[in-house]
Amino acid sequence: MGQDLVVLYEHPEWQKPLFAALERRGVRYAAFDLKRGAFDPDAVPDAPLYFNQASPSAYVRGNTRAVPLALSLMRSLELGGARVLNGSRAFALELSKSAQAALMRRLGIDHPRCLAFNDVDAALAQWGDRWPALLKPEQGGSGARMYLLNSGEELARLLRERPELWLPDNLLMLQEYFAVDAARGIVRMEFLGGELLYAMRVVSHGAFNLCPSEACNPEGGGESICEVPEVKAAKPVEFFPYPEVPSAAVEAGKRIMSAGGLDVGGIEYLEASDGRLIFYDVNANSNLRAPIGQAFGFDPFERVVDYLTAS
Repeated sequence: MGQDLVVLYEHPEWQKPLFAALERRGVRYAAFDLKRGAFDPDAVPDAPLYFNQASPSAYVRGNTRAVPLALSLMRSLELGGARVLNGSRAFALELSKSAQAALMRRLGIDHPRCLAFNDVDAALAQWGDRWPALLKPEQGGSGARMYLLNSGEELARLLRERPELWLPDNLLMLQEYFAVDAARGIVRMEFLGGELLYAMRVVSHGAFNLCPSEACNPEGGGESICEVPEVKAAKPVEFFPYPEVPSAAVEAGKRIMSAGGLDVGGIEYLEASDGRLIFYDVNANSNLRAPIGQAFGFDPFERVVDYLTAS
């Protein structure tokens, strides 16, 4: 084996800080580009350790084929005896928001009610009058194709006028809507190897794309290279260190990470008006934000390399 590590990736800009940290540390690694790939299941694995950095949102960048290749490759690697961090089980969970809800229900963790559907009439018959609601792709990512809807008529009209919203897999989801304090936003916790790395508050100003990567949401609202169409927001998305994250939230996040088979990941929750913490998103592809880690006194990508070299 020529490498100690292979990183599976689709979005090169997201991976630049990780690749730079690996190179600084002299780690023998290879980068496998899932956009244009091929593999022989009789010839893998090529390394003892693989790190999956694929994203469900690949389809919005024209890379729809990256996701099925990633899943097939990881399954073959696992059957071949390789260790795959954020492997096929973790990635399958990230690809399905309904599976995330089912997992949280099993764990007894508060989460929004949701409904997965492939037919508008069936959805309206079951959803009833629980409006407003969020419309999301079942295979979500980067806030793409999300809409806040106020009625069943809006849902039917939107999907009639925008049939491309059914892509990539013809499965959508309605999710219970919770209004949040705009000044406090939501909380995202990043975990590494089962432990909290850091937590941050994310103030969206009306945006849905809360991707922590500085490529997508630059510090100070500079030019973004993100390819996800964004709703017009009052201000750029803001990220703030949150050292006071409640221990109950951290423990819930740890349980989700463990039960979902995630080695590295981000867990998001909101604070409901009645004081409950509502967990609503599980991210296996964790785009770390260097300025937040630095506010806590460390480089988050160096911490990831520490974890990879010790695995």
